[in-house]
Amino acid sequence: MFFGGLALTMAFLFSSSVTPICAQPLSFDAANRLYDEGKFPDAATAYEKLIMSGKASSTIYFNLGNALFKSGQLGRAIASYRMAEQLSPRDPDIRANLRFARNQVQAPTMATNPLQSSLRRLTLNEWTILTAAAFWILFLLLAAGQLRPEARRLLRPYALLSLIVGLLLAAGLSYSFYYQRMVRIVIVTVPDALVRQRPLDTAPNAFPVHDGAEMRLLERRENWLQVSPDPSRIGWITQDNALIYPAKPD
Repeated sequence: MFFGGLALTMAFLFSSSVTPICAQPLSFDAANRLYDEGKFPDAATAYEKLIMSGKASSTIYFNLGNALFKSGQLGRAIASYRMAEQLSPRDPDIRANLRFARNQVQAPTMATNPLQSSLRRLTLNEWTILTAAAFWILFLLLAAGQLRPEARRLLRPYALLSLIVGLLLAAGLSYSFYYQRMVRIVIVTVPDALVRQRPLDTAPNAFPVHDGAEMRLLERRENWLQVSPDPSRIGWITQDNALIYPAKPD
């Protein structure tokens, strides 16, 4: 994927989001022009309209993240980069910009899990295809052994290897499915917010959080979200100060 040089570190702050893809609709080009003109909030709105119209892609989420980042909306930018990463998990520009944005977040926030990062390098579809392929190879080897009894001894090590690989891939698929579909993350979208000890405006403060902080969602009560950035902290934050990733109805 080519993103027109939007990739990183200091260059991140000065690069352009234009992607010269002829197949993209005119509205995508219009959003890119707004970005190039420095109208970052307007560009973000244009990218969001594209997504709402059903034209979502990793490119659009990536450019949306850049527009939000330059608009000073760190939390929403991180959410957009996460969506782009979910669609294109091995894209180096997406991973680099997400890492760059996360480095701007003040603690407390969720630490990056190396195991999760490794497993997210494949999409759920890719995990499913690889797992199915491993077990199909196993079944074919077993079938060949039934048809050719004299070859069973030769095929046995390959069948065992296919079984082991298939089980490992199935474990990776299960973990990835659980993390991507079952685990929900709360991302702070305001400069500063307070996490309280109970879901009440008058409850004592538990700890402060800042724009872009990522916390695991534990429970939801009306407009209150029980969150935890790490095992040592837990509390409640109002949904007005955050968004839930991935967004889906309860």
